Amino acid sequence: MAVKLPPLAPFRPRIVQDLRDYNKERLARDIGAGATVGIVALPLAMAFAIASGLKPEAGLWTAIIAGFLISALGGTSVQIGGPAGAFIVIVYGIVERYGVANLLIATASAGVLLFLLGLFRLGTLVRYVPVSVVIGFTNGIAVLIGLSQLRDWFGLDITKMPADFFSQIATISRHLDSFNPWAFGLGVICVIGLFIWPRLWAVDSQFRRQIEQIDTVSALKATSRLPAPVVALVTLSVAAWALSLPVETIGTRFGGIPQGVPAFELPDFSWETVRLLVTPTLTIALLGAIESLLCARVADQLGDTPKHDPNQELMAQGVANAVVPFFGGMPATGTVARTVTNIRSGATSPIAGIVHALTLAAVVLLAAPLAQHIPLAVLAGVLLFVAWNMGEWKEFARLRQFSNHYRLMMVSTFLVTIVFDLTVAVELGLVLAVVLFVRRQSDLFRADLVARHEHQLTYRLYGSLFFGAVAKIDPIVAEVETAPAGTHVMLDASQLVSLDTTGLDALEQLHKALEKRGGHLGMVGLHEQPMSLIRRSGFADRLHTCQ
Repeated sequence: MAVKLPPLAPFRPRIVQDLRDYNKERLARDIGAGATVGIVALPLAMAFAIASGLKPEAGLWTAIIAGFLISALGGTSVQIGGPAGAFIVIVYGIVERYGVANLLIATASAGVLLFLLGLFRLGTLVRYVPVSVVIGFTNGIAVLIGLSQLRDWFGLDITKMPADFFSQIATISRHLDSFNPWAFGLGVICVIGLFIWPRLWAVDSQFRRQIEQIDTVSALKATSRLPAPVVALVTLSVAAWALSLPVETIGTRFGGIPQGVPAFELPDFSWETVRLLVTPTLTIALLGAIESLLCARVADQLGDTPKHDPNQELMAQGVANAVVPFFGGMPATGTVARTVTNIRSGATSPIAGIVHALTLAAVVLLAAPLAQHIPLAVLAGVLLFVAWNMGEWKEFARLRQFSNHYRLMMVSTFLVTIVFDLTVAVELGLVLAVVLFVRRQSDLFRADLVARHEHQLTYRLYGSLFFGAVAKIDPIVAEVETAPAGTHVMLDASQLVSLDTTGLDALEQLHKALEKRGGHLGMVGLHEQPMSLIRRSGFADRLHTCQ
């Protein structure tokens, strides 16, 4: 008998639907939003690449190429794709252990896996990851991002940072004597400015109300629209260059950023290498899927656009991650900060994401030589700010409001992410989620004695009788073995919602125990699922009553 496979997901990019009723007004809004996000993406893309152990151009061209492909082929209207802070720890660890060439192979392989996940309609499975696990590893990654930036923030003379948590702390501690107050000062000013700038120009701020009353400061009003990371990057870079501050810059560490388009190159590929990179590939694919679909859900909540198509989004993420490695890029996914910026800037369709990529490409091609003056301490400040906003720190204070199960999953995932790595943390979180779910469901199952007559016991079953709850049938068996011979048992299954094969086996053992003592077992009030299993197994024919 041939096995019928489920239908494959259609490849249907959202841009096709969004362009059906497109007009000049929406185009103007998308161009404005895309240009804004492109400027915001500039410092973030460089910072993410440097923090991941790569050159800054790897982040820039990932934002350009992957950002274009994710917007053009994705299943959302306003999501922006590119390098993300969540990948920093993962990419840095892969580069340290396997090298950049193998990172490219793992990224391309993860892209293929992501595409297949979408093609086979597995996009909805990501929603089964418990929110406590997501919060735990998100906060853990935020801590690791912050820790990884202390070298440049303090201006420490460290040639190369190790990948694991305790080694990083030890390395930083050993090099504290090389502390650079100029770098630290730039980093502190950057962080403070990033916190103050949005509040300074908030709609209801006193400073903004005073400025709006002055007609002669139109330039200052225009400045209020500039994103805080761009303002920090430009002003502090100019200050460091003008004052000739002794701080490390992109130019001193990397020699600047190439101004041309990266060449298409095939990494050294072999199936033996791919087999060694199974774990990194799965890690990139898992994190990319979770981040992109969580970001898409955020976009659904904030934007006035149709709900996202998770399978199409995964296929677009797969294409982007399969392509960018051939241009020296890094893993890409949906990015919450840039997506929110895109929505708040008035984006209405994927055209905004395409404009974002084109804007970023224009800036890189025209102004790449200027990037060599950017202090690394300023980029570290930007990432510290990103890490702070990335973490959901209030959830720790709210732990007392939740169950011990929730606390255990969140805290253990958080700690394991920091001490070990994300893959182990997610695996542990999911295992704990399954174990604790089984325990909770088993606690919900009850078998209550509701009537006792001569030679008959009546029990009412509540909940799900499955492998985690079968031990609660044992007291009934024990009661039968001490009851007078010929005692019958009637089970009221009107409150029994489900039954699995292990639960069925427990009922058969009860039936055998009754038969040995001259009694019989009956069941009434059965719902569709338990009744179907009992009939298919043939157990219904052996029961005295089955209805």
